[in-house]
Amino acid sequence: MHDTMDSRLCRTEMIAANGLTFETDVYGDGEKFALLLHGFPESKFSWRHQAPLLASLGYTVWVPNLRGYGQSTRPPKVSDYGLDRLMDDVGGLIDAARSQGINGPATLMTHDWGGAIGWSFVLSNKRPLERFVVMNLPHPTIFMSKVRTWAQLKKSWYIFFFQIPWLPEKLMTLRKAQAVGDAFYNMAVDKTYFTEDVLQEYRRTALIPGAMRAMINYYRASFRSNPMQTVWENPPKIDVPTLMIWGEEDSALGKELTYGTEHLVTDFTVRYLPGVSHWVQQEAPQTVNAMLRAWLTGEQVPETNEVRTS
Repeated sequence: MHDTMDSRLCRTEMIAANGLTFETDVYGDGEKFALLLHGFPESKFSWRHQAPLLASLGYTVWVPNLRGYGQSTRPPKVSDYGLDRLMDDVGGLIDAARSQGINGPATLMTHDWGGAIGWSFVLSNKRPLERFVVMNLPHPTIFMSKVRTWAQLKKSWYIFFFQIPWLPEKLMTLRKAQAVGDAFYNMAVDKTYFTEDVLQEYRRTALIPGAMRAMINYYRASFRSNPMQTVWENPPKIDVPTLMIWGEEDSALGKELTYGTEHLVTDFTVRYLPGVSHWVQQEAPQTVNAMLRAWLTGEQVPETNEVRTS
């Protein structure tokens, strides 16, 4: 089962929002609006399997490179990558869609760093959302409560490494950014979808001058200050219907970080994908898309073993 439209129906636009310009892939022209936020060290390319599905379901889909990535604006300072700025980007992109006449209900779909931004955006009630999807990034309240465990600290070692000036970006871009390609290929359990062409695309975007520094500055800014700390510590209950999709073989974030989310979200659905890594929507696109299709159309969301992938 393949839920894809012809990728040629995608067009790339430079969209002005929050004082910046975002290199954005646009799919479809439906009344509903979907904004897809990627993670690290990814790009808009990471949603190539999901955006066409959403377009086929009647959405206008915007898939931006986040600030600092690709050809999006690359502000120079670490503080430019603080969570407050990143949430303002999301609000600005939704406003930009409204200004273009895309006035239908908004869905926010996120993965990894995009998920951290997304959770905080929803908790802050920055803009009305019809639905929220998050993949392999826990509710920040749960993450904060468990990040100090030795098991999670060992998984999160890279966050501390990224605090070192200049050295991380130097190492990540050596040998034509081999470390970036390796991050995908080595972490993936099923490497089918991580072909040389796919890895080359991620290496290419990481090698854009200044891009890797910007990408790592997300971690530096979050380590230095957290404008959301009070909200994370005492979160309001989320009323936006939320779907969490989680690859169980995530070497960076343990499955236990999902436990208890149902107490923090009124309408919460979670589906686990055994034998799938952190790169869940790229590694198991057919299963993820079957879950998304069902949830977005009000049907029962299948478990992994109920999805036919042939």
